[in-house]
Amino acid sequence: QVQLVESGGGLVQAGGSLRLSCAASGSIFSINLMGWFRQAPGKQRELVAQMPNGANTNYADSVKGRFTISRDNAKNTVYLQMNSLRPEDTAVYYCHMLIVPQRWRPLSEYWGQGTQVTVSS
Repeated sequence: QVQLVESGGGLVQAGGSLRLSCAASGSIFSINLMGWFRQAPGKQRELVAQMPNGANTNYADSVKGRFTISRDNAKNTVYLQMNSLRPEDTAVYYCHMLIVPQRWRPLSEYWGQGTQVTVSS
């Protein structure tokens, strides 16, 4: 069974920074994509950033130049460095991965439990 565990959320003032981490554990053969989504109250979940294997990194327009996604393959971990935070970045942030759990098993989608990020004005 694969689990994604997030950490690093919290309360920060506008203009501040936070770094989110998400580590995958369990039976993992390969990780094909790592990324982050967020969901603000009353809004749909939206893509923040993602890193597919062998493809370009994607960012939402609203976070370009402020957020940076990175990954440590040896630790099965994805990070989201968030700088110049704004009140509109307030949301629950979810990590997202596409993982082949075992050789010959299909690619499956996994989500973290979510971590709250609150940016005060």
